[in-house]
Amino acid sequence: MQNAHIRHMFNLLRYALILSLFIFLWKPATVCAQQIINMEEHDAKPYYFGITLAANQSNFRLYQAPVFLQEDSIMVVEPLKTMGFNLGLLANARLSRYFDLRFNPQLVFASKNLYYRENYPKPDTDTEKKIESILLSFPLQIKFKSDRIGNMRVYTIAGLKYDYDLAANARARRDDDLVKVKTTDYGYEVGAGFEFYFQSFIFSPEFKISNGIGNVHVKDPNLRHSNVIEKLHSRMIVFSIHLEG
Repeated sequence: MQNAHIRHMFNLLRYALILSLFIFLWKPATVCAQQIINMEEHDAKPYYFGITLAANQSNFRLYQAPVFLQEDSIMVVEPLKTMGFNLGLLANARLSRYFDLRFNPQLVFASKNLYYRENYPKPDTDTEKKIESILLSFPLQIKFKSDRIGNMRVYTIAGLKYDYDLAANARARRDDDLVKVKTTDYGYEVGAGFEFYFQSFIFSPEFKISNGIGNVHVKDPNLRHSNVIEKLHSRMIVFSIHLEG
């Protein structure tokens, strides 16, 4: 199952890269032939808005608890990588010629699953615990952009985020199968992308790494699947398409 998710992610990214490369090669050739600069006045706008569509691959960075080495009922605990998607809005404010301030709130559907190899109640049993998340994510980023090359430019982003998990189970009743996670998380984001200027909109493919800093694991020594985990930190790779006006 994990390999299938990973192959699906690579296929998605491959098609996105092919599309971006096609646009990158085709648009400058068009500019050179016709000398038309699209949306030339856009660079002077103090602010503008857009929408975001994205695919994500998420997992946990897992730290094992000391009790994991002291017992033999659970032999292996590992994070799994799974696919999800994002929907969001975008607000961009111009700070200077090369710097913008960007706010990109998103609704993120993700699943960070855990794999266990157990000796109890049956020996050599494989178990997968699904930890589904519906995140309200609020990233605030600084955007560093290059000069325009015809109807294209390159940019990088860096910033901080705050996440609120609508599906968190931290307050769930006791269940021996639970691995509880907190409602809130915070972290950092870094990435890079391209802006392709068309006559009436900007098409921006972007890759970014979005990682949590805080420990989202709610440790409960009474829950056997949770007891062997010390910390969980969220990890996410995101490919986004921004449509901006």
